[in-house]
Amino acid sequence: MTTTENDSKYDSDTRAVTLRVNGREVTRQVPTRQTLADFLRDDLDLVSVHLGCEHGVCGCCTVLLDGSSVRSCLMLAVQAVGHEVETVESLSADQNALHPIQEAFAEEQGLQCGFCTPAMVLRTKEILADGQERSDDEVRNEISGILCRCTGYQNIINAVQNAGRKLRCGGSGTCATGHPGGAVGTAAVAGAETDAVTDVERADGFDGPAGTTKEA
Repeated sequence: MTTTENDSKYDSDTRAVTLRVNGREVTRQVPTRQTLADFLRDDLDLVSVHLGCEHGVCGCCTVLLDGSSVRSCLMLAVQAVGHEVETVESLSADQNALHPIQEAFAEEQGLQCGFCTPAMVLRTKEILADGQERSDDEVRNEISGILCRCTGYQNIINAVQNAGRKLRCGGSGTCATGHPGGAVGTAAVAGAETDAVTDVERADGFDGPAGTTKEA
């Protein structure tokens, strides 16, 4: 069997997958060799999932699987069956009301070209989920799995620390008591998922984060 014939054989091998993506249940028929990254980008139009090296080195394709970061270029879509996948589109359904983590990255200029930013934002959500304060060195170590060729990392570290303060204080960044507090993660932001309709086109049959609908 030639390489082309072998590739055709596997390309024709498909399987139905059902998983939750950004709060919505999704069912698709996918090639068994399709990566999770390609599934999210090509089938669901979630193009915040960036492909860099496609070898699991750069980390720019990072998404959250059941709350933990994974390299979506190294994972098959069929492996995500029954799991919850989050991309950066899940953070806020209203483009005019950013999630505190997104606000922090903007305030601290924690991005330049933006290619690694979706992965960095999701990794930030994961590492701040325990509500604990971290030193700059600890943050640097926590984000070291994602390569940034622009910022030198310091502004990203500043953004993570700023986001941590915001989330511990219920999204404001300034606690009334003067001490860190409040819940961390999606639940910390009341109204993060709204009924606002985004102007971002989505693939047919997928209407984006919970609380949004695809435009007619």
